[in-house]
Amino acid sequence: MQSSRSNGSLLFQFDDCRVPREMKFEISDDVVHKAKIPHDIFLTNLIGNHILWFVAALGLVRSYWQPLAMVPIVSFLALFYTLWRAKRSRDEWYVWVHWQIAAERSRVFIYMLIAILMVWLLGWIGFTYFEMKKVAVMAMIGGGGILPIMVTVLILILMESDALHQANLRQLSKRLVEKYPYPEGVVVLEDESEDAAVAAPIPEEAEGEAKS
Repeated sequence: MQSSRSNGSLLFQFDDCRVPREMKFEISDDVVHKAKIPHDIFLTNLIGNHILWFVAALGLVRSYWQPLAMVPIVSFLALFYTLWRAKRSRDEWYVWVHWQIAAERSRVFIYMLIAILMVWLLGWIGFTYFEMKKVAVMAMIGGGGILPIMVTVLILILMESDALHQANLRQLSKRLVEKYPYPEGVVVLEDESEDAAVAAPIPEEAEGEAKS
């Protein structure tokens, strides 16, 4: 779509492009509170367990290994609970969708944790049975285990914080709405697909035609 104006010395044409945005729904406060629960659980696991408790446990690992071992145990409990809860969810559509979002990310994190535990296991086997040096084992565990999981944790924190914010705003992206269509009776308040107008000078030939 193009338009021109001759009120000034400059003429412009506007090219419209579709910018996909979120869809906002009419959701009660009680439903919003329920929709935030899976993200609260996920963030508590990420921040409270994998960052705060993990750092505290590292300071005690020379004397007590049990606190550090609690990190993956607690994490798997939270992640598998999310998967179980999402699978058996009979909640309202908006709540159900947010459980599915958390479940998808839980699966990704479970795969990451399993891969990290395999790296740690290989390091222990190498140190115990193949006489690998302690420095080499620590480098393998740190580079192939701790660093990737910390990066994954930080990315998931950002994603879950955004999901929590969207839940509070009663919004979902159009991609999620297409993946999990809303049933009849759900009221859409806003369907934000805005036209972004890009201004550009009209060529001289088109300018002459516009003036004529």
